Amino acid sequence: MSRQRQGQLHLGAFIYFTGHHHAGWRHPESGIERMFDIEWYKRIARTAERGKFDMIFFADLLHLIFPARAAAGMLDPVALLSALAMATEKIGLTATLSTTYNEPYNAARRFATLDHISGGRAGWNIVTSQVDTEAHNFGRAKHPEHATRYEMAKEFVDVVTQLWDSWPQESLVMDRASGTFADESQFRRAEYSGHWYSTSGLLNVPRPPQGYPVLIQAGSSGPGQHFAASVGEVIFTAQTSLASAQAFYQEVNEKLLAADRERGSLLIMPGLSPILGSTEEEARRKERELLDLIDPQEAVMMVSAMLQTDLGGFPADGPLPDIPDPVEASNGMKSRVQLIMDLARKDNLSIIELGRRLLGARGHMQFVGTPEQLADLMEQWYNGYGCDGFNIMPPVLPGDLDSFVDHVVPVLQRRGLYREEYEGSTLREHLGLAKPSYDHFKRLASLRA
Repeated sequence: MSRQRQGQLHLGAFIYFTGHHHAGWRHPESGIERMFDIEWYKRIARTAERGKFDMIFFADLLHLIFPARAAAGMLDPVALLSALAMATEKIGLTATLSTTYNEPYNAARRFATLDHISGGRAGWNIVTSQVDTEAHNFGRAKHPEHATRYEMAKEFVDVVTQLWDSWPQESLVMDRASGTFADESQFRRAEYSGHWYSTSGLLNVPRPPQGYPVLIQAGSSGPGQHFAASVGEVIFTAQTSLASAQAFYQEVNEKLLAADRERGSLLIMPGLSPILGSTEEEARRKERELLDLIDPQEAVMMVSAMLQTDLGGFPADGPLPDIPDPVEASNGMKSRVQLIMDLARKDNLSIIELGRRLLGARGHMQFVGTPEQLADLMEQWYNGYGCDGFNIMPPVLPGDLDSFVDHVVPVLQRRGLYREEYEGSTLREHLGLAKPSYDHFKRLASLRA
């Protein structure tokens, strides 16, 4: 394909358990036995860095998944990335942290610390959590409503960014002779009083090297898009066709303009889960191997759980029955539920086919084919303004990340679509994002007022 669009695409390595395929942990090449071993994660991070990825990204769940027939449980991602900062040099380090079940001061301190430890490579994936099980773990009877969670998240981020601004690096004098450690006149005390959160004081960690760690939002619902347009710098989304991705790209950029932000200031990176082979036949064989590991009953249970409707009494090889609007009923990931319904209708999938599709890549786009064919698809989406890059979701780790780095990255590099070396040292530099000024979001809010 010929180059049309200027610039290069961005890549994140999304690490989830021992792979994104629901049954991938059962594959003989998975690293399931090392799931809680730091040396295993060092290997993964170094592979992604060898592939010149912008960042490595770890999700987080605040509950244990039952039934425990799938890989379940995960290390705290911020703590894990602090360790991986010592095992890597350039790659960005992005962790999920929920605004629903944390406190702003603790979140500000943890990410400021990670940014200092890593020399400016931290990113925060801002989520609002999903299920009542998480609420129960924190002594709450019920998960807050979808719209309420985003109202809480906006306040949460406002508090965190004010705290990051509270202790300027410039105030550090460290004058032994005079005994002056810092110029207190430069401190910017955070004073915030909202409906959900408040603070009055100073963070006990100086402003992060990046100003703010890169702010990432995962989700595509209406409230999620508005939230991302107001504070986000990267958005992780699930899109399964170029047409839907282009529509989403246009919609998000229109919201940016409405929020007094420049078009293109929010990078859009859909998930992409590749099953690769040297030939199409080999890739299809790998796909079948993974599909055969999925229990049919689990496929039905997956669809039932996502749509909050018991489908056990319907023929598994039949179509989705007429059910009450699951998007309206969902208090979890509304955009993902809508995607599931659209996918079932568009491809005329049976319940079990839909379940297997979801368990293969958790609702994200799955690709099966050769490295050259995958590079074709990525170039088409990038040139067609369906995305600014991709969040690569290896079905089975570590092998599928190795395959992408060894066989797809060189093709992208030959086409001029992707960097051959890191040109900067911080995550913001990798992504082409400016360092935010003090009170960045306060000023944006004043423009909208």
